[in-house]
Amino acid sequence: MVDDILDILSGKVARARIGLAPMAGFTDRAMRVLSLGQGAGLAMTEVVNAAGLTHDSKRTYHLLETAEEEHPVAAHMYGVEPTVMAEAARRAEALGRFDFIDVNAGCPVRKIVAKGAGAALMGDVGRLAAIVRAIREAVALPVTVKTRIGLTPDRCNIHELSAAVEDAGAAALFLHGRFASSKHSGPADWDLIAEVKQRRSMPIWGNGSAKTGAEAVRLLSAYGVNGVLIGRGAIGNPWIFREALAAMEGCEPPPRTLEELRTTVAAHLADLVQLKSLERKYRNAEALAAETAAVMVLRPHLLKYVSSLPGWRTLRGRLNDMRTIAEVMDAFDAAAA
Repeated sequence: MVDDILDILSGKVARARIGLAPMAGFTDRAMRVLSLGQGAGLAMTEVVNAAGLTHDSKRTYHLLETAEEEHPVAAHMYGVEPTVMAEAARRAEALGRFDFIDVNAGCPVRKIVAKGAGAALMGDVGRLAAIVRAIREAVALPVTVKTRIGLTPDRCNIHELSAAVEDAGAAALFLHGRFASSKHSGPADWDLIAEVKQRRSMPIWGNGSAKTGAEAVRLLSAYGVNGVLIGRGAIGNPWIFREALAAMEGCEPPPRTLEELRTTVAAHLADLVQLKSLERKYRNAEALAAETAAVMVLRPHLLKYVSSLPGWRTLRGRLNDMRTIAEVMDAFDAAAA
């Protein structure tokens, strides 16, 4: 199993070279299952607080909910103490659900950076390397790192960082081609991603700017990386991975039918309700709240799902009033009419 994921990370499995990037608030089980089902080569959980796992927080463990068929998938976690990160990785591995452990060293969210984790680790390369070593000693699963090209344009130390995590034994580096200070604005620097790839022996996956499956494949070919991650382009569009597979083979993807679109929206929403039901159980909330919470989580996906329908503007106007599955599906049908 470890050899299989190492082959995927190295790019030896051609059909698995386009993956789903981790996104807080988006890449829950529901989105990952749909993306993998459409051909994503790998996926990662939302960012998980390592300290929460070591303190047996049920709400933190809830972020590690996976489906039986959901592979390959990584437990994507953040933290600042090597020993805590190692123990959290050991606990994630013990669940028997994950194919690799990914260390978040690029999240620019203030509350994470303030703790010295996420993007802050780009400014403490020694600590990041120590985290990778500690996790490798604690688990048998491959350990990867997800980061950015630097904190700010005047603090671009990606070559130092990539060398350090490679020496520490990272199985791959997932590199977002923007600075932490830029968040998601501006173009990703794929030339720099390619330069890192040329200098390193470990696999390098690029991330940033791919809005279509064909664009992801073009970046894969043009910059010589081992793989490409798609983030925002996959929101409400799991078919982007099907498009990528078709582009690799030089053919057109099968057309997406209205029936398939409706079935996908319904499946996404049903899985979200199940996830929110589990979450509400931890918080002692009523079951009905789970349906409302699921609809709220679906909103940004739903806008993308219906963007090609004739009545999408009407649905958008009703978005904030929807609370139930029936309301969502009725609005979808109205938009499609």
